[in-house]
Amino acid sequence: MVRVIEETFAEDHAPGDVNRWYVMADDDTVLMIDNLVNVLSKYDHTKYYYVGMNSECIVSNFGMSFQMAFGGAGYALSYPLAQAVAKNMDTCIKRYPNLYGSDHILQACIADLGVTITLEKGFHQIDLRRDIWGFLSAHPQSPFLSLHHLDLVAPIFPSMNRLDALNHLMKVASVDQSRLLQQSTCYNKRHNWTFSVSWGYTVQIYDKIMSQSYLESPIETFGEWRKGAWPPYMFNVRGLKSNNYSSCGGGGGEVPNVLFFDSLEGTRLNHIVTTYVKKTNSRSCGSSENIDDHSIDGVLKIRVFSPMHKLHVGDGNRRECCDIMQPIGMDSMAIKLRSCMRHEIVA
Repeated sequence: MVRVIEETFAEDHAPGDVNRWYVMADDDTVLMIDNLVNVLSKYDHTKYYYVGMNSECIVSNFGMSFQMAFGGAGYALSYPLAQAVAKNMDTCIKRYPNLYGSDHILQACIADLGVTITLEKGFHQIDLRRDIWGFLSAHPQSPFLSLHHLDLVAPIFPSMNRLDALNHLMKVASVDQSRLLQQSTCYNKRHNWTFSVSWGYTVQIYDKIMSQSYLESPIETFGEWRKGAWPPYMFNVRGLKSNNYSSCGGGGGEVPNVLFFDSLEGTRLNHIVTTYVKKTNSRSCGSSENIDDHSIDGVLKIRVFSPMHKLHVGDGNRRECCDIMQPIGMDSMAIKLRSCMRHEIVA
């Protein structure tokens, strides 16, 4: 699939001038178009740019190239680069008869033009297996751009099929793509609780204080693309003490209580209100009657209040901070996202 993205220039450019990019992706790839347009607007479309991302798995990059943008995740070519590639494509194909895959051949042709990849972490090949909620809940501090291989992993929301789960995510994406999957961390120090908000997707609650540097690493709810490859991933992971995140047996604060995005309540107090509910009994064994008011397992619903304005992610900007608002009820709480104050430490 090829899509041409055009964006009108600012007022200081001549009328009719546009930014032009060729965006290529597989037909089973989900693209966040608003985020993609905003990301590409950072770059000078009149120069040669090859924008994309590696695979999540080392073995995939090793087999192809660490300088290659994976076509499943999607990538963008500036218009002048696309022209140059097209002009030289026949000669380039003859030069590399042994390369496998169109994206690998394209990367070689682009390298011959003296251009290297510009990495954007929001493109996701998803060379992973099983359940990727742990990966998505620790999204890098970069706009969320794409998802591929969703037919090879579990539905991204529990108790839904793959299509319904994806449509569920798009409900909140239609309101604010800029903040989607972006991570914020705040604390209830009275009970030593940590809240990790992946906006529009999950809220994780830990029953001890966890640093932001720790929470940046995804929980390994997923598996490697090719069994036996070591090390498997291009990023650090943190494991669980139990083999299944939904099984019994606490993790000494390392197994979170996970609440998934449930609904969009609308706006209130100049904020967008999203709700997250507990779908599975992720930590505790036995009857819910044994859960006291000071257990994270007793929190069944969280409302998150996020600012109406779009979030500027990456390029020197910080993550958003958040505050625990007055609990709404015995089994529900509220969290408010906000800009971090100058020199504020999330700890």
